[in-house]
Amino acid sequence: QVQPVESGGGLVQAGGSLRLACVASERTFVNYDIGWFRQAAGQEREFVASIGWAGKFTRFADSVKGRFTISRDDAKNTVYLQMNSLKPEDTAVYYCTAGHGTSHERDYDYWGQGIQVTVSS
Repeated sequence: QVQPVESGGGLVQAGGSLRLACVASERTFVNYDIGWFRQAAGQEREFVASIGWAGKFTRFADSVKGRFTISRDDAKNTVYLQMNSLKPEDTAVYYCTAGHGTSHERDYDYWGQGIQVTVSS
């Protein structure tokens, strides 16, 4: 069992960048695939990006391809989501999650509390 904790959210202007971090204290974090999902107000939660354990794969939603990157630093038990060229439609609560899978919520077992990202126009 792991408990992901997100950081790095906030308010940014359109076209700007933010880097989200997801960290867990449990060393077993490195054995999990890590996903980022987001939920905008009044909408269902959706997949954003994921990275496999040891970085064996990365996946991105079409809406963020070419703008977002995902990486992990297992020495620091941390996964990063670098978000560039942000758009107002990227505004949402972003969740980090750990599990075994790629882009489906059902593959992920442990969820962070979420962090707000707001992109102003």
